[in-house]
Amino acid sequence: MAEFLEEYRWEPAEVRARLLDTEPALVGDEHWDVFLAALAEHLAAKDGRGAPPWVATRSLRQFWFPFNSRAARVDAVVHAPAAFRRRGIYVAEQELNVA
Repeated sequence: MAEFLEEYRWEPAEVRARLLDTEPALVGDEHWDVFLAALAEHLAAKDGRGAPPWVATRSLRQFWFPFNSRAARVDAVVHAPAAFRRRGIYVAEQELNVA
């Protein structure tokens, strides 16, 4: 995921849009399948676009904290981007930044 985020950041806007339009295959773990939908919506919003249609069908029934330490949980509750919170995923936006 880090490699995708790094390469995505350097692509022109029209290429970035195409990278998000195609629904990725399910990875077999509901948490990560929903995470990919939240990430696609989040990245599209940062570019001023609406989410690709395929993300609408993916959400969790129970909250999930991918980084599950006490400090990470507090940070995620306060700073999780809307696309993630809406789907029940709590991850701080800084965790999505690539070095």
